[in-house]
Amino acid sequence: MNGQKKFDASVCVLTAGRDRHYSLGLATALLAVGVNFDFIGGDESESPELLQSPQVNFLNLRGEQSAGANLLQKIWRVLRYYFRLLGYAAAAKPKIFHILWNNKFELFDRTLLMVYYKWLGKKIALTAHNVNIGKRDGCDSFLNRVSLKIQYRLCDRIFVHTVKMKDELVSDFGISDDKIVLIPFGLNNAVPDTDLTGAKARRRLGLRENKKIILFFGGIAPYKGLEFLTEAFSEAAKSDPLVRLIIAGAPKGSKNYWEHIRQKIARSRWHDYIIQKIEYISDTETEMYFKAADVLILPYNHIFQSGVLFLAYSFGLPVIATDVGSLRDEIVEGKTGLVVEPKNAAALAGAIQNYFKSDLYHQLEARRREIRDFANEKYSWSKVAAITTATYSELLHEEEFPSPLLEAEKKHEAFGLHSHPGLQR
Repeated sequence: MNGQKKFDASVCVLTAGRDRHYSLGLATALLAVGVNFDFIGGDESESPELLQSPQVNFLNLRGEQSAGANLLQKIWRVLRYYFRLLGYAAAAKPKIFHILWNNKFELFDRTLLMVYYKWLGKKIALTAHNVNIGKRDGCDSFLNRVSLKIQYRLCDRIFVHTVKMKDELVSDFGISDDKIVLIPFGLNNAVPDTDLTGAKARRRLGLRENKKIILFFGGIAPYKGLEFLTEAFSEAAKSDPLVRLIIAGAPKGSKNYWEHIRQKIARSRWHDYIIQKIEYISDTETEMYFKAADVLILPYNHIFQSGVLFLAYSFGLPVIATDVGSLRDEIVEGKTGLVVEPKNAAALAGAIQNYFKSDLYHQLEARRREIRDFANEKYSWSKVAAITTATYSELLHEEEFPSPLLEAEKKHEAFGLHSHPGLQR
């Protein structure tokens, strides 16, 4: 915990010690425009940029979160965290609490903790990465919806990444339009991008240069639609013996879903064509997979938006995605990827075959540069900073957040698509 810095901060960024990539991206963006802020995190979110900056009061309230702790240790560290958080909030100088993620007990966070913050006189901004994750995961309930509604109603502003998310907040939870702020999903800049080449990445994975590599990356859960991808891959492999599929990620929730897929792969005639890395992939290993691959596939059944898509773009990797949520809005057909009907293995197999016949694949090295340039423009953290600081200023009813960005990047203009040579629709 850093208790040495003494300065006035008007904002506290509450991360729950989660999603290091997005948390550090936002923090770096705020630093770039001169915002002073408290940052509530844990061991995972510690970084030199935050620990050494005179603009940040980094408070490690969450601590260490290893999965190897026993039940009593887990209970103690959760209770300790909430005790620290409540104490911090009572004495905190920042007028705005910006919640990036709720903590362990969602029902408490959405209701009593929100009431506590409001009782302390705080203005609350919330980044809703998922409007209703229970609906996405097929475990929605009356209590889940009521607690979400309470949290959304108690917020002063809600940041969302897509128009569809905004529409769902309005239609399902009755949130007024003027409380919702559209904001780009900032490009992942926390994963290392070294001088590792695609050829070296393939050698590390034991893959030959002439193979056509398909990547599925991230947590394995039913809403991800991996079963449709494995079925589509079998169809694609029949006509092209050079294709290979990498599945890299750890099962989330019930392991039955992955076990069912694993057994189907084992029985498949093409099981030797599928590389399985069923484990958590660290940041230091991530670039190897994205640089070795020729295309990322997101075969999702339900999603609002995927951070994995933007991670692929940061490495210039094209994406084949199903037409769910706002994925279609993020893909320039034939330029940054392809869009296909969800829950349709035959259509996905066709898209895989078409991709490997396309100029996007045959000119991949040049296209990678174009995709990176396109993504850096459309999803820049400078746009996130402009919209975020403008919203903070509205909440404070004064222009105390700098900068020329606020003039150059108006809220809704900043969220729109900026053309890039070779990537226009």
